[in-house]
Amino acid sequence: MSVHLLLSAGRGPQECAWALARLLRRLEADAARQNLETHRAQSVPGARPDTYRSVVVQIAGAGAEAFAASWTGTLCWQAPSPYRPTTGRKNWYVIAQPCQVDTPRTTFSEADVDIVACRTGGPGGQHRDKASTAARATHRPSGIVVVVDTERQFDLNRRIAIRLLRQRIEQGDEAAARTVTTARWHIHDELVRGNPTRVERPETSEQDLAPQERARRRRR
Repeated sequence: MSVHLLLSAGRGPQECAWALARLLRRLEADAARQNLETHRAQSVPGARPDTYRSVVVQIAGAGAEAFAASWTGTLCWQAPSPYRPTTGRKNWYVIAQPCQVDTPRTTFSEADVDIVACRTGGPGGQHRDKASTAARATHRPSGIVVVVDTERQFDLNRRIAIRLLRQRIEQGDEAAARTVTTARWHIHDELVRGNPTRVERPETSEQDLAPQERARRRRR
């Protein structure tokens, strides 16, 4: 079982990109405790080091769906800003939603195509009235059907029909891929600040300390 989860800072300030990186590490540690594997499939870095505007993380293993569900929704990282010490805001929000990364591509094979000769109406002369020169091609896996009668010979119409089937299948795959990409982009705008489904806070460890605090401790 494998699930892809998209974490996005949306249109939030730079602190949200910082919070996303911290939440991502927390998610990965939580997954490891539950014997799940994680892989950062895609990422968009933030403007500052060690920050992300968005990350797609793949979660694999038994219970991956339930684990992803526990991290789905509005996530809150509760900590002072590492960039604006004077701001009183401590809640930084990130959206997490399951997403589809790839769409399966249809493998086209002429062995999957049924072609029969048929007659079609309309002008065409006596030859078309007496012979079935049109080609009706059906791609069995997808159910797509094309009928071609532009030529007077069946073999020519057959070749055209196969070419049209291939083009329509490729166009369908491209449209499906665009739909998946569009749906993924919509997640970035679904971030609702407040009422988080999960709130995480820094532990007193070096990796979760703000950069200024780490520098201050090193000077001691």
